[in-house]
Amino acid sequence: MSLRSPTIKRILKEASELANQPSADYHAAPLEKDLFEWHFTLKGPPAPSPFDGGIYHGRIVLPPAYPLKPPSFRFLTPTGRFEVNREICLSISGHHEETWQPAWGIRTALVAIRSFMDTDAKGQLGGMDASDEVRRRFAGQSKGGKCAACGKTNAEIMVEQAAAVGESGVEEKTDVVPDELRLAYREDLSKADTNAKEGASGPANKAPGVPPVTAPAPVSDPGETRPASGPAPSAPTTAAVVQQQQLQQQQQGPAPRRDDGIPAWIDKAIYGIVAALVILLWKKCLL
Repeated sequence: MSLRSPTIKRILKEASELANQPSADYHAAPLEKDLFEWHFTLKGPPAPSPFDGGIYHGRIVLPPAYPLKPPSFRFLTPTGRFEVNREICLSISGHHEETWQPAWGIRTALVAIRSFMDTDAKGQLGGMDASDEVRRRFAGQSKGGKCAACGKTNAEIMVEQAAAVGESGVEEKTDVVPDELRLAYREDLSKADTNAKEGASGPANKAPGVPPVTAPAPVSDPGETRPASGPAPSAPTTAAVVQQQQLQQQQQGPAPRRDDGIPAWIDKAIYGIVAALVILLWKKCLL
């Protein structure tokens, strides 16, 4: 993909903003070999959250259509809230990823995921249920987690991030999660989209009371008899058809034909020839 493409420009812009305006709560950067794969590290929500003190690592995959399509996330560190290595998507409704807003970005998504960690795992958000004790144990163990791709422990990454925040001298802003932003698992989105498509094609969604469209029956000759194959047409329609046929016959003006298809003038010619022969024979008899 060209460096001039809008997707690449957007990715490079977000990477630059995250590096120049770092946050003490999370870190995210693309891999050197692939701009579409990022790794993130974030702190758990503060006390009284059971995730307090935890440092969690994960993977971000950007779609080729980013930012028109949302990024997907996978936690590589056990949290007790999200299943390890299970793909997470962000959207407005939690059911259709097409509702993702391009104005949002990786920073917004990370803040949203961090805020969702303290929400109930049941219902539309999905996730795994674990006791606070289990989540506190995972939080204590998470600091020593080490990513092979990053080559550092989670704690080391956040120590460097804190130093970068101090060196930047930029006052950290409070990130706000949009009210309409929701979280769901990708397979749940696929199931919801499939069910919606099946419901849209069901009989309940068909327009009621619309009769089928049928082609008009061909008009037959008056002397022709056809078996009845449907209801008789209404009187106004039949009269209009007959009147139209009469007008066409008057405009065409050809000699009338009999029902057997022989023109009437042939009969008259035959009668004339027969009469001439009779007169000729009668004259011969007189001579």
